[in-house]
This record gives sequence, structure tokens and C-alpha cells, in this order.
Amino acid sequence: MTRTPLPRSRRIAPAVAVAAAAALTLASCSSSSGGKKAEESAGDVSAGKASTPRMTIAMVTHAPSGDTFWDTIRKGAEAAAAKDNVKLIYSNDETAGDQANLVQNAIDQKVDGIAVTLAKPDALKDVVAKAKKAGIPVVGLNAGLGVWKQQGLLSFFGQDESVSGEALGSKLNGSGAKHALCVIQAQGDVNLQERCDGVKKTFSGKTDILYVNGTDMPSVKSTITAKLKQDSSIDEVVTLGAPIALTATQSVSESGSKAKVATFDLNKALVSAIEEGTIQFAVDQQPFLQGYLAVDSLWLYKTNGNFSGGGQQPVLTGPAFVDNSNVDAVARFAAKGTR
Repeated sequence: MTRTPLPRSRRIAPAVAVAAAAALTLASCSSSSGGKKAEESAGDVSAGKASTPRMTIAMVTHAPSGDTFWDTIRKGAEAAAAKDNVKLIYSNDETAGDQANLVQNAIDQKVDGIAVTLAKPDALKDVVAKAKKAGIPVVGLNAGLGVWKQQGLLSFFGQDESVSGEALGSKLNGSGAKHALCVIQAQGDVNLQERCDGVKKTFSGKTDILYVNGTDMPSVKSTITAKLKQDSSIDEVVTLGAPIALTATQSVSESGSKAKVATFDLNKALVSAIEEGTIQFAVDQQPFLQGYLAVDSLWLYKTNGNFSGGGQQPVLTGPAFVDNSNVDAVARFAAKGTR
């Protein structure tokens, strides 16, 4: 599909994601006879099942329950698990201490590999070290680009949040916006803060930060609405997730503001909103690919000793803009729940 390229302030890796995908041919595949639930959940993106020995992989994320972005990550993980003859144990908790406990549970179960998000890396540092000491390989996804090597992870799959934020800020410069409101739905999440910091760095206008409780959408709506009523000079609302963006459009309408809405991340409803013109554009980091590659990389490591990214560079899954110029190409995948 045609995708709008984003400027980058630095280069962090060649297109190793392509190499990782190519490595899938290492599997000896046959028609699927196991992992039925995972394959059904993965829809028509499954690719048979490897004949390698059954293994167990745990994925532990900081996702809040019911967030469609994380549903897509899980769907990618389930598709890879179905192909690789892997039993996937998925768990999540947005509280850092509880997420660490979930990683410890995976260690106690003696899983073959762990994929983890490091939104609050200091809280996960000790338990990641315990996994390594127990001989369990660990990869990172989505959050933790700045610390994954420091904490000794094998690989990392995601986007550079600072670069994505800077790209969005630069794009706003061409839209005529003068005053942006960047909405952070989980205070203390390093990924989200880096996005807004990136926007502020390159956007030539004024950027304000607004913290909201992303687990309480009525509160999100009322908080954004109140801010827009308070400051009529805000002409751009930047959100960091699709559900927050869709709620922000309601706030714009209710407040009588003329602000436009741009966002990070996609879901099916967000794609429709771009098609309808109620959302300007989204920055896509391909969450399905993050989940898929994280699980698949652990299978490759256990099966063939492979290191995605050579163990030295992250595997970048984004960012890229989705707007009215290319949204039709994305929509057919969003309808399947894989974008």
C-alpha cells in the first residue's frame, strides 16, 4: 500500500522487519491441528503450524482492559503462536507493580520465553533480571526502546516515540495550526510522554499538555471539553490513542471549539473517522506486527538461535501517517482487526 514517509531525525535500523518476516520460512509448516482457539482468534492471518516442539511463551503488557490497540497486539501474538506451535499466555495490567508480578508468575511457570512492554522500566528491571537468571529469554515490544539493551533484552519491536512525535509536530506546521493540546491518558508512561515531547520539539506553535484518566472515558470527555472552553485559542488536539481521539471529537463538538483532531494509533472506528474527515490523520505503529514479531522472534531464537535486529538494533514497526490520501488502502485491513 502507499504510505506517506515520515522524516527521521536519526536512523535506528535497516528494515529488519522484512528480514524477520522472511525468516518465517524456516518453519516446516503443515495444516493446523493444534492451537485451535488461537488460530480462530487470529482470523485468516494464520499460516499453518510449524512442526517444531511445543513451547510456551508469555506476553505481559501494561495494557488497560478493553483498549482496541492492545487487542490488535494480542491478535498478532496469537497469529504467530498458532503458526509456531506455541502456547501463548497473555496477561496485562496497567499498574507497573502488578505487571511485574505477572512477569514473576511467568517465571514461576518456567515458560520458554517472555515478551514484555517496558512503559515504566524501573519497575520491571528487577523481574526482567530474574527471568534472565532463570535462563528465560526476554524480548521487548511497544514500550522500552530507550532501555531494552540496558536491561539485557534480546530484541525490541516498536517505534521510536520521540521520532514519531517530532514527525507529527512537523506535519502540524503545514496545517496552519498555532496552538496544540497534547492529551496524555496515563501519567508516568514514558512512551506517551516522549510523543508529546516530540510534538513540542518540532511544532512551531504553542503546545500544552493535558493529563486525563484514560480508563474513564466520560472523565476524558469532560476534561478535554472544559479545557477547550477555557482556552479558545487551541486549534489542534493531539491524542495518543484511537479511543481518546474519538472521544476528543465529541469534546470539540460539545465545546463549540473549531479545533481539529490528530492522533497516534489506529482502530477500525478511527479509520472510519479519517475517511469521514472528523480526524485529520493518525500515526500508525502497526501493533499487530509488534505482537506477531515479538512471539515469532522468541520461537526463532529457541528454534534456530536467531536474534532479530542482530540483538543490537530495534526492529521498527513504525511510524507512518494514515490520512485521506491512503486511508482506503488501510481500511480493508482495519476491517479484519489487523490494523
